[in-house]
Amino acid sequence: MDLVIISGLSGGGKSTALRALEDLGVFCVDNCPIPLLPELVALVRQRGEARRVAVCIDAREAEYLASFPDVVAQLRAAGVAVEVLFVEASREVLVRRYAETRRLHPLGELPEAIDRERETIASIAALASRTLDTSTTTGRQLRQLVRDRYAAADAMRVVLQSFAFKRGVPSEADVVLDCRFLDNPFDRAELRPLSGLHDPVARFVLEQADARTFLEHVEALVRFTVPRTAGEGRSYLTVAIGCTGGQHRSVALVEELKRRFASQGFAGPAVRVVVRHRDVGRTA
Repeated sequence: MDLVIISGLSGGGKSTALRALEDLGVFCVDNCPIPLLPELVALVRQRGEARRVAVCIDAREAEYLASFPDVVAQLRAAGVAVEVLFVEASREVLVRRYAETRRLHPLGELPEAIDRERETIASIAALASRTLDTSTTTGRQLRQLVRDRYAAADAMRVVLQSFAFKRGVPSEADVVLDCRFLDNPFDRAELRPLSGLHDPVARFVLEQADARTFLEHVEALVRFTVPRTAGEGRSYLTVAIGCTGGQHRSVALVEELKRRFASQGFAGPAVRVVVRHRDVGRTA
């Protein structure tokens, strides 16, 4: 029996994450009172269903939040595999999102309400199995992250992701690598408008001796890590490679890693390689 508890800051993406789980066939309940969680799990068990359950909890459950650690401990003692997914974003991003949607924050006036909410749900954040910072993440990207983590699959999923350090390190990454030491195609006027998906940029990056050495080390690291991660019972591994703008170097390296893994495969567990380019095409 698996139970995913989604919580976090209002405007951070809780509802988006819950809907993504629902699309995966997970039994989802929004704003479930914390004391009722054991009863909900018992009900699903009584029906003999093997479906996973996901619930969304937020600051509107203020009177029950103090009981959260005890309820989670009770569920785990009963043999329930509980994961707490905490979704948040920066204060500035949350204020902007509320301004764009013209919605009211459940705890009152902004930005003070954000600080009160963060304090109110601190007991949940302290028990988080995974925290996702969605400050630089679109709704579509968040849904992809949820699918990567929770989709039932018969293969280990390795996500290779390029990103821009100037937009922040992806909070979902298990391994973060920095390739900013490489010569930057952005410094060449003819390459600047292109990305690492274009052959001239890819050649510029991959012809560097340091890039080839870097790729050898990263490939060896991933091949070493994948079977050991699978041995832990995990079905996913996210490797993020970053450069300054997320357009050229990191993109070319991720594409080359994808090519290498596709041509040589993996020894041991079945592996599916997924590529994400978080910041390609983003200029603002």
